[in-house]
Amino acid sequence: MTTIGKIAEEMILYFGTDTKRIAHFLKVYGYAKTIGELENIPEETQYILEVTALMHDIGIKVSEEKYHSSAGNYQELEGPLEAEKMLKKLDFPKEQVERIKFLIGHHHTYDKVDDVDYRILIEADFLVNAAEDKLSRKAIEQVKEKIFRTKTGIKLLEKQFLQ
Repeated sequence: MTTIGKIAEEMILYFGTDTKRIAHFLKVYGYAKTIGELENIPEETQYILEVTALMHDIGIKVSEEKYHSSAGNYQELEGPLEAEKMLKKLDFPKEQVERIKFLIGHHHTYDKVDDVDYRILIEADFLVNAAEDKLSRKAIEQVKEKIFRTKTGIKLLEKQFLQ
């Protein structure tokens, strides 16, 4: 099994001098790890979640080159192929590659959540985006109602942004 540290290293090398993007995926990873552990999700699911949290925005580079945009729909379109290249290089099993690609290809799609790893990924990404984008209280309250479902994610969101 490839270590989380190795995935983080590969992603840092992939993004190179783009320290903003590196900081973003490391923060999403931190929230995903925390929420997953506190929600007691299965070990294999936790591993997939952590790998995906590190890789979730891998499609941004190609999106910006191809479309001159980092919009979520372009990330979802381009991210899975970029992730597959890296995961194959690291000898990930096909089943894990497919799940990670699915999550990367849907991490901005909130109406197709099919499992806890998906739910936690979008909650973790939103926690980081709320701070980075300085979202309004009203926007955060709306997202809480529409997206957040885990007890831990809700607790972290409320404590940081709604008290």
